[in-house]
This record gives sequence, structure tokens and C-alpha cells, in this order.
Amino acid sequence: MMKIKLQYFSQLRDVGGPSSLDVCSGVTVQELLDQLFALKPDLHCWDKHLLIAAGNDWVSRAYVLHENDMISLMPPVQGG
Repeated sequence: MMKIKLQYFSQLRDVGGPSSLDVCSGVTVQELLDQLFALKPDLHCWDKHLLIAAGNDWVSRAYVLHENDMISLMPPVQGG
């Protein structure tokens, strides 16, 4: 098992979620999100709009997670 750290930005902070999850080796971001949505269904409504980063890099949902990755979940940014 690997520990993956999670951080939430903007409106996602208000929804909340765990600060980390334990996942098996070889798990992708999509599989992590599926596990997260099962634990916190309120986050699922953001699924189609999430921006995802691992560390300082934007990643796709096919990105394979590594031990101690920091995954950042962000809603789309709107300006005015």
C-alpha cells in the first residue's frame, strides 16, 4: 500500500475530503478519484471539471501514482 496526500482548492475545500488515502501500487489518478468519490460523494459533481496536479505538474487521469505523491484537486478558475 502507498499513502497519497490530497489537497483541495477553492470551492472543493468547502466540500472537504480526506487529507490522504492508502492505495495499491500501480493505481492511476482515475482509480484514486473513484475511491475518493465513494468516500465523499459530494465531490463527484465536480468530476467533469477537475484540474489535477501531482506535485507541481498537471497530470491526466491515466497518471500512475507514486508513494507520497501530493495530488491537488482544483475546480476550473473563473475570473471577472
